[in-house]
Amino acid sequence: MAVKDEVLKLLEENRDVFLSGEKIAEDLKVSRNAVWKAIKDLQKKGYPIEAVNNKGYALSKESDILSVQGIEKYLEDANKDFQVEVYKEVESTNTLVYKAAGMGAGEGYLVVSESQTKGKGRKGKSFFSPEDSGVYFSLLLRPENYTKEEAPMLTTMAAVAMCDAIDRIAENQVKIKWVNDLFSEGKKISGILTEASVGLEDDSMTFVVVGIGTNVYFPKEGFPEEVKDVAGALFKERKEDVKNRLVAYFVNAFMKYYRGKDREGYTAKYREKSLVLGQEIDVLKGTERIGARAIDIDENCGLLVRYPDGTEEVLNSGEISIRFKEGR
Repeated sequence: MAVKDEVLKLLEENRDVFLSGEKIAEDLKVSRNAVWKAIKDLQKKGYPIEAVNNKGYALSKESDILSVQGIEKYLEDANKDFQVEVYKEVESTNTLVYKAAGMGAGEGYLVVSESQTKGKGRKGKSFFSPEDSGVYFSLLLRPENYTKEEAPMLTTMAAVAMCDAIDRIAENQVKIKWVNDLFSEGKKISGILTEASVGLEDDSMTFVVVGIGTNVYFPKEGFPEEVKDVAGALFKERKEDVKNRLVAYFVNAFMKYYRGKDREGYTAKYREKSLVLGQEIDVLKGTERIGARAIDIDENCGLLVRYPDGTEEVLNSGEISIRFKEGR
């Protein structure tokens, strides 16, 4: 680990506490000059590190900047061995992880970025991913006990895990719009994109990439015209160390569902968090919009709908729209 990474780890573990250059150098067994250079490098990269004569260095408690060290300190022991990478900007975290998976990266490879230039949404749509307002990350899985038919479960697990994570850091009432969008106060704040590679011989899943984009704050320049009426954010003002916690809390919650395949636990929570149950909706099939009522969510998180003629159908994929404003 580079000196600057070790220095940042120490500062993350002691947020808002001043550590002298001498103390840091002693703990890391490096020279004070090496510590000084590391501090300068971190400051250039945007880390809000205060330097005060006769007190030392401290990472501002109010800062909310992503870092490997900041995420790792919140990971539970079962996930401490995950390979975490943090970037200022990437084209797409899903694209990076998908490529790494093809080159043999192991389960638990996690790529996090502060912005994306080509963020990916479902069905080829783009996902608006500006700098300094959201957090965008993708997690690599190599399922051994999941069939191809169970792949949609991973998306619903991710939705519930993200609700769990948000519930720990915000007072927002977060709801899930089937199947993969999270809403708060009638606005979309988070989207999930799951991509899988399936073996040609036995249809087994060789790997799965679970990608999530979340609007933590409102963009400085506002949302683009095409999404400004539907997009929202978790907070109106900056908060203390939210982004690192959000990523780690998601990973901790998701991996418990994933490893245990606790269907009863997460499907019950999926129902509880549902934005659509009992509502009049339109089922989108190609260019056709078919009116229906959302009745229930089954054990695989399929959406049971009832059409006006009384017939029922379980939707395991696809899209719906709610007929009146979400969250009303």
